[in-house]
Order: sequence, then C-alpha cells, then structure tokens
Amino acid sequence: MKAILINGNFLCRNLTGIERFALEVCKRLDAILTDADDVRLLVSANARFVPDFKRIKIIQSKKAIRSFPLWDLFSFSAAAKKQKAVPLNFSNTAPLGKNCGVAFLHDIYARDFPSDFVTFHDKLIRAYCLLHYKNIARNAKKIITVSQFSKERIAASYGVKSERLCVIGNGWEHFKSVEEDEGIFEKFPILKEKPFFFTLGSLSRRKNLAWIARAAAQNSSEIFAVSGKAISGLVPKEIEDLKTLKNVVLLGYVTDGEVKSLMKKCRAFIFPSYYEGFGIPPLEALSVGAEVICAKAASLPEIFGNSVHFTDPYEKNPDVEALLADKTRDSLAVLEKYTYQSAAEKLLEVLREI
Repeated sequence: MKAILINGNFLCRNLTGIERFALEVCKRLDAILTDADDVRLLVSANARFVPDFKRIKIIQSKKAIRSFPLWDLFSFSAAAKKQKAVPLNFSNTAPLGKNCGVAFLHDIYARDFPSDFVTFHDKLIRAYCLLHYKNIARNAKKIITVSQFSKERIAASYGVKSERLCVIGNGWEHFKSVEEDEGIFEKFPILKEKPFFFTLGSLSRRKNLAWIARAAAQNSSEIFAVSGKAISGLVPKEIEDLKTLKNVVLLGYVTDGEVKSLMKKCRAFIFPSYYEGFGIPPLEALSVGAEVICAKAASLPEIFGNSVHFTDPYEKNPDVEALLADKTRDSLAVLEKYTYQSAAEKLLEVLREI
C-alpha cells in the first residue's frame, strides 16, 4: 500500500452525519490494519480531540483550521505532498488537481437542487460545493460514495466511469454506546403525557419540514416533536409555519442521549427528506426498535427496502395512521448490512488497490 494521509478536518466539527461516519470508520480501520499498511491522520492544532489509534499514525499539525477551504485546499494538500502520501478525504472536499487522492462524495445535492440555494450566501456555498464535485469527479484516483443512487447521479452528471466509483454505505453502531437521557421529557412534559411522532435533522430545506407541517395540520390530534439546529442560509420558511401549529413541539438542539430516548418512546420516527445520499437517523431509529416513516425518494428506498413505512415527500395530506397500517419487515437485515465494520473493510480494500 502507498502511504495514505487522512484529512482530519472532521475532528474540528460537530459529530453529525459525515463527521461521525469518518470517525467511526477510522476507528474500525485502525483495528484491521496490518504492519504492512501505512495510514496516517493529519490533525490540526485546534482539533476538538485527538483519537487514540494503534496503527493509524497521528500527525499533529502546527496549523489550526481557521477556514475549512484554506485547510482543505492548501494546508492539507501541502502536507500530503510533503509526506508523499495519497490524500484520503471523507468530507466531500479534496485538494485540487492531481493531488486530489481518494475522496468521498456522499451526494451531489448542490448540483441536483439548485433552487434550494436562494440567498447570496447560499449561492456561495453552492459554488464551493460544485467546485469540489467537479474536481473530485475529474481528478480523484477513486471516488467513494454511500449509495447506488449517489453513484448513478455522480456518473450521469459528471461522466465518471464506473470503475472509478465505489459504494461504501454508512453504519449505526455508535448508537449502541449512547446512554439514554430522559431529561428531554422534563423539558417538554407534553411528550410524557401524550404519544408523539419525532423527527430529527438539521433544519435545512431538503429535510422537508413542509411534510411535517402538512402532516401536523392534517393530524391535529397527534403531537409532532421536531428537533434540529438551523443551518445558516438554508433555513426553510416552513419553520414559521410549524410555530403556528399547536400540536408541534420545536425541541431545538438535542443531545445523542435525548435522541435515543425520543426514538425509543415515539410512535414513529419520521424522516421525510426529499434528497439524501444515505440517511443515518432511520438506521439509528431501527436499531432501538422504532417504527420509521421515510420519504420514498433519492437513496432511501434503496437503503431501507421493506423495513420502513414509505411516504411521498410531496404528499399534500399525509395520513400517519394509514402509513403505519402498512406492515414492515427486514429491519434486522438492514442493520446487519450497513455497519461501520463493513465500511472499514471495504475502504481498506480500496486503499490497498491504490
């Protein structure tokens, strides 16, 4: 294997989808490496923590990440060149040109839904995403994505040949070690008093809060608990609509422990996103035995098959009782198929081929 240098930018951000995937896969990759494998992790001076790995060598940078674009495009790229290592990037970004290395491209949302980027700030975000999509498509030694859906979209949009694309799905095992925190029910007593539906996700447009607003209006006797932190520039107007509905409880940011408690107690976990490269939260919900209502869109039917209740993400009058009446099965098969362990094993195969 050639020397591999992992971009540790994910260690400077909150552990949400991509960042959690990167950390969990690195943990398991560390456990299966041999003495013949040369894998390193570049950690910035202001990383929130430094992992304790046995075989992945930690390279501590003297530079702090003040700007992710400057780090990804220059600091990390320069370090990879200096070490004569192939860059490995988990976060939809990569050094420009021939030093692109191996890159994860989880989805191409900014290309597929340009109308979701409205303000000037939105459009800057979209332009930066498109720069990396195009660079990775043109220059990566191997492009790794998380679903067949994303693979097909990348291939069709950028003319990437199939042999340069590899699918490595997400996992959920981190949820096993999360301790439940029922304090959320003290903060919001109504969730103790009445059955409720729960949805989780950053409050961005593609998370489709419009479906929740329509469902809450259509099912006025049901309680809908909505958690999530707004992403600057990508906040949907539906948040204001939700505030007007008496049967909607806006939880704001919730911890992993609170999420686990909410998933275990809810009538169903709702995931109405109209665009996802994969979708980790439904896996987490299935792992604790929750019923899941999921949008029949993008990668979600591919990933979840018969294990969830599917809904049209644009349904005008969602009937949650009718949706739950449909029988589901195979949740165990889905949980066994998509694991971080499997992802790490597949990633190691890719790296050894470089």
